[in-house]
Amino acid sequence: MKRWRLVVTILFVLPVVGVSIHRWLLDKSYIFSKDDVASFALSALDKGLNGTDSFEYIMDEMLRKYPGHIQPKANSRWVFINCGCWMGSARILHASLTEYVLLFGTAVHTSGHSGRYYANISDTIVSGSFRQWQEGELRSEMYGPGDTVMHYWGEVAAVEWTPDTWMLGYGRGLIPSTLVFALADTVFSTTDIFGAGALIGQYISCLWLELNTAISQLIG
Repeated sequence: MKRWRLVVTILFVLPVVGVSIHRWLLDKSYIFSKDDVASFALSALDKGLNGTDSFEYIMDEMLRKYPGHIQPKANSRWVFINCGCWMGSARILHASLTEYVLLFGTAVHTSGHSGRYYANISDTIVSGSFRQWQEGELRSEMYGPGDTVMHYWGEVAAVEWTPDTWMLGYGRGLIPSTLVFALADTVFSTTDIFGAGALIGQYISCLWLELNTAISQLIG
């Protein structure tokens, strides 16, 4: 009898928690927007900067506009990400429970599964090309420098990057749900525990920065 009560309680509580989180994500205010984040990549392209040449400019401009919310250059570093059978490298500039901003790309050809997230993700390409084949479609779409690729929560796609494709990404939603996918192949396939630790460490560093900023704003 106790087990049935537990099952009934769980079946009641989980939907309530899920709806509450979804409502909170829809109603809360955010630091960034996809258009604002994309504007930094587009500005770099307008200045003739592309690929890795644009990264310093993007980081400097974001540090200037969002003090206390972008990781100092000395604290952020490039880390490998293996998930969905593809491999890339990311440098996390900002991360919280509900948002992230990062530089991402690959020096080699790679492809695989996009993942299905509880988050909206936008990636603005600064060099190379990216192909997306959405679930339910019979044709894929190719994107190049200046294009912003959208991946809405709940969606899934086959994805492909050509060599030297780099982008500025922004995610909004339940960010820990994306971290599970980002760590899956690293933990269960490549078993690169050091890589997983580096990615988690970067995320924790960003959360610590956000906490310090929030406390400073409350005190100040």
